[in-house]
Amino acid sequence: MNKILAWNIGKWKKRCLHVLAMGRTLLLLMIISALFFVVLGLGGMAEKRLNSSPVSSMKGFAGAVSSSFFVDMLGMEMPHLTQKDQASAFSGENLTSFVFQLLTNVNPQDPKSLIAREMPGMGSNQPVLLRPGSGNEKAEAPEDYQPGPGLIDTASAGGGKSGGEQHIPPGQDNPDPSDPQDPGDGEVKGDPPPKNGGKDEPSKPTTGKKAILVYHSHPREGYNPLLGTKSDNPSSGKSTGNVFQVGTYLSDSLEKLGIGVEHAQEDYPTKVKDYNWNYSYKYSRQTVKAALAQNDDLTYLIDIHRDSQRHNKTTTTINNLGYAKVYFIIGHENPNWQQNEAFAAKIHKKLEAKYPGVSRGVWGKDGGGANNGEYNQTLSPNSILIEIGGIDNTAAELERTSKVLADMIAEVYWDDQKVDKASAEKTSKGG
Repeated sequence: MNKILAWNIGKWKKRCLHVLAMGRTLLLLMIISALFFVVLGLGGMAEKRLNSSPVSSMKGFAGAVSSSFFVDMLGMEMPHLTQKDQASAFSGENLTSFVFQLLTNVNPQDPKSLIAREMPGMGSNQPVLLRPGSGNEKAEAPEDYQPGPGLIDTASAGGGKSGGEQHIPPGQDNPDPSDPQDPGDGEVKGDPPPKNGGKDEPSKPTTGKKAILVYHSHPREGYNPLLGTKSDNPSSGKSTGNVFQVGTYLSDSLEKLGIGVEHAQEDYPTKVKDYNWNYSYKYSRQTVKAALAQNDDLTYLIDIHRDSQRHNKTTTTINNLGYAKVYFIIGHENPNWQQNEAFAAKIHKKLEAKYPGVSRGVWGKDGGGANNGEYNQTLSPNSILIEIGGIDNTAAELERTSKVLADMIAEVYWDDQKVDKASAEKTSKGG
């Protein structure tokens, strides 16, 4: 009897020890798990505080894949997001490309990414899609054309040849597609007729102050149809045929909408001794700072550029009329880039609603080692870079886009004025 009792006691003792051992192990695992999540949380907070760039954010991940592919990924968990009559983006090619890029950080469709890590400056300038645009279904990033050896622009002040430029003899057509209703200079055919019976519509009274600065960090970026050239990098130091002319289209349109504009047209290759393309944004920064010092009302800063892609990628058609597409560029190296992105997003959203197909999206970009990673956007939360059209866009296409872009910028401006006025009235009443 005593042996049986002792055996039972021993048995229960072993069970208790086993349970205690399991409980101690479970408690240890709980503590380790808790510490792990605390470390993850602290790491996330530190990363958010230290890294102001959107590259590593979810927006950066979403920008790495097409919109349809990303929606189909979400649709695996939320079926109502996908449409039954819509073809799935989960093709073998898309999945293979996505997984390969996720694991290796190499884009199979972009050979440059294979050596980007080994070549200084190549990988750091990779644009990130922040807001997709309907004019860019494949989410193609903007393309810059850098000058030749030494990155020094050697074009003459009168618009000398660069980038393999070839002048087109009189009477020959430009080889690239153009707007069939494009008359070149002068009146834009096919546009809606003036509302006052054929006379020029009078300009609205301006604000009495210049609130917008339009300038150009790359002043010689030109357009083949405007210069009469065949080039992969048309360039001109004149006041027409390049981004100066597009800046004038935009400035004049804004003035007609009642907003005062200052248009800076410094030709840095002529003005700056030992000009170097690498320091373009340092030169234009001095222009912007000088303008701000002379005029406290300048709060909206717009740097106008053009893309280097061809006509079929930089043009859209609305009501049988050609429009140059636009990119909005936000500098990664601006610690307050979110404010500038919010400003660009307002214009982008209005374009998407009224002129779908014109915007190619809002993109984040760093300097690529060229000392321009914030694109002068630290000077104002309402400072952005806009690329209007590409090297083959015609005068009519550029002018149409400049007009609708001015309309959207004006709407944002007047909305901001209403908010500022309401805020001032509230403050005065509170005082």
